[in-house]
Amino acid sequence: MSPPPQNPQTPKLLPSTFYSRSPEIVARALLGKLLIRDLHGERLTGRITEVEAYLGLTDPASHAYRGLTPNNFPLFGPPGRTHVYFIYGMYYCLNASAHLPGAAGGVLIRAIAPIDGIETMALLRRASPTAKLKLLTGGPGRLCQALDITRKNSNDLDLTSHDSPIQIADDGHTPTDIQTTPRIGLSKAADLPLRFLISEVAKVGRSKSHP
Repeated sequence: MSPPPQNPQTPKLLPSTFYSRSPEIVARALLGKLLIRDLHGERLTGRITEVEAYLGLTDPASHAYRGLTPNNFPLFGPPGRTHVYFIYGMYYCLNASAHLPGAAGGVLIRAIAPIDGIETMALLRRASPTAKLKLLTGGPGRLCQALDITRKNSNDLDLTSHDSPIQIADDGHTPTDIQTTPRIGLSKAADLPLRFLISEVAKVGRSKSHP
């Protein structure tokens, strides 16, 4: 599958007000935006194609559900911060904090379609540069490997800052068909329709359980 077409508009960094809304609203709005990673001066870019919303203190599946801890504090902080966590003893996952004032919550970035820096992404994934794009960044664990995102180097970064090595920007691209499904790989609140993905991407297919 080819990356979704790029829009000629100059990408504009998303402001903190973008993230200062319900995680469900922010999640849908993130589809089609550009995830940008500055890695040692090289720009790795991909278009966000799949996300999941986590509703904080009211959501048993959210990392914020049990309250503020040293591990989940970005979800309670200013909207538009990165929250990186480790799962299965081998994968990192990237979230953007998103919530209304005085609340908590975030959006899991599940997949991107690579645009710039594909060779570096493939190298970090130990894959061929000609590998299918879903094998490079189709899943939150793969995405973090491809962008060299770990808790140590990427947790609690300001996505809204021009100085941040991880940013999300808007180049005017708007998905035409968004699919909504229950979140996947969960044992709690698994029935909530809080997973959003671009339908064109959904047709490609991939493992529903692999990070």
